[in-house]
Amino acid sequence: AMRPKISGALGCCAQPPASPTAAGDEVEPMAKAAGEDEYAVLKLPDGREHKIKILKPTVGGDLFLDIRDLHAKSGCFTFDPGFTCTASCVSAITYIDGPKGICLYRGYPVQDLCARGEALEVAHLILTGELPSPDQYETFVTEVKCHMLVHEKVKAMFSNFTLKAHPMAIMVAVLGGISTIFNELDPANSEHRWLACTRLIAKVPVLAAWAYKTSIGQPLMYPKTSLSFAENFLYLMFATPMEEYVVNPAAARAINAFMILHMDHEQNASTSTVRIAGSSQANPYACIAAGVASLWGPAHGGANEAVITMLEKIGTKDKVAQFVADVKAKKQGVRLMGFGHRVYKNYDPRARYMKTLVAEVLRDLGTSDPLLEVAQELEKVAVGDEYFTSRKLYPNVDYYSGIMLRAIGIPTSMFTVMFAMSRTVGWVSQWNEMVTEGQLRIGRPRQLYAGSDARVFGESVVRSKFRPGLRKSNSGGMPPVAGPGDFTKEQVKRQEQAKTGFRIPIPFIATR
Repeated sequence: AMRPKISGALGCCAQPPASPTAAGDEVEPMAKAAGEDEYAVLKLPDGREHKIKILKPTVGGDLFLDIRDLHAKSGCFTFDPGFTCTASCVSAITYIDGPKGICLYRGYPVQDLCARGEALEVAHLILTGELPSPDQYETFVTEVKCHMLVHEKVKAMFSNFTLKAHPMAIMVAVLGGISTIFNELDPANSEHRWLACTRLIAKVPVLAAWAYKTSIGQPLMYPKTSLSFAENFLYLMFATPMEEYVVNPAAARAINAFMILHMDHEQNASTSTVRIAGSSQANPYACIAAGVASLWGPAHGGANEAVITMLEKIGTKDKVAQFVADVKAKKQGVRLMGFGHRVYKNYDPRARYMKTLVAEVLRDLGTSDPLLEVAQELEKVAVGDEYFTSRKLYPNVDYYSGIMLRAIGIPTSMFTVMFAMSRTVGWVSQWNEMVTEGQLRIGRPRQLYAGSDARVFGESVVRSKFRPGLRKSNSGGMPPVAGPGDFTKEQVKRQEQAKTGFRIPIPFIATR
């Protein structure tokens, strides 16, 4: 196998795969026009017509209207809050068919990758576009493990966080802080981009475990090269210097599958945040910190924690029927969590695999969780009720994942951190794709303004109340001028003394 290449001051890194284009080069979109004569016609109120080219993706039957020249040729903008009908980029990483319940990483069904793949094997696939050969895999694993060692200056940041600090708050701060350590990045250099991607894939699990250790006041542990990617995370989470920690193989398999399931999911809120931050050519470590902040919200990465809270409130399976009735009656404070998805209008394929995985993990660990029975009963009732199926409400990936994490010993405060740790692979791949393939155009959405028309600013109420010595302006908006009557006698005396006293020349400094 190839040994990692040492690249000067940049540190340990293997040679990155050849990039199809240099950063900034324009490339032909992977989506093609639907046909020579296929376009939509927009009829405007003044009678004008604007032809809009129709684009079609390489997979699936969706059609996209290319409106990039809409304002230039028609003077109109589009209004799409939440970007529910807008494609912001061209990407070849993840394909989702919501109505059919399909999710593909680089063409491979995500459930197949979870069942038979290793986390770093799939990370290589998402990052480069192809599964690694045995030699490539060994090189990639060696490189990632090399980068798992964290700079001591970064480690020192953790000593500044208070006990009980939320791990997600720590993650946002530390990832932003890493950009002060690794600030030599040149986005136009493919080796630099590869280095940033592999560093983040390697270090985020370490930082995630350290965030947990910091929140409970335990000493930070260092990763071991003898352990796999998933095993290292469990070791960092639960080992202490007092005794040897042996990783449970069943728990390691569960973490491996969890990582793969959550690695990427097209242009969701956090991925779009990373892309729009990266579009300004911001440091990639800061871009990932922005993604973590976006993921923190309960409507995104915090959903699995909300599911656990819901199941605990239900309590036992015999109370499921009443809970469902309360949901349908829209009883205040009662919400069905873990069902429905912005894209999937069928069963989330990740949720289907997670349901099977949870049962296997609990069996292999020799444990049980009463919440699993509640979850299974709730799913059975909801999926069999037309009220929910007519609204396309099916379990999503968050529905069962919290139960699995609880079984392994992961506290609920770490659920979203686990999500961020896994999604980092997708974030860096999306960032690298954007920079590499000539899509680095700064994100700048427009708005539908609903505020006041232009108004005249007259006399300042605050200024007239707290600075009564200033005269009113009679010069059509020019600032008020201070006169002799605006100074006290002591101030006038000091002014006269200053005219005859020794003066030190002060250089004029132009500011802007």
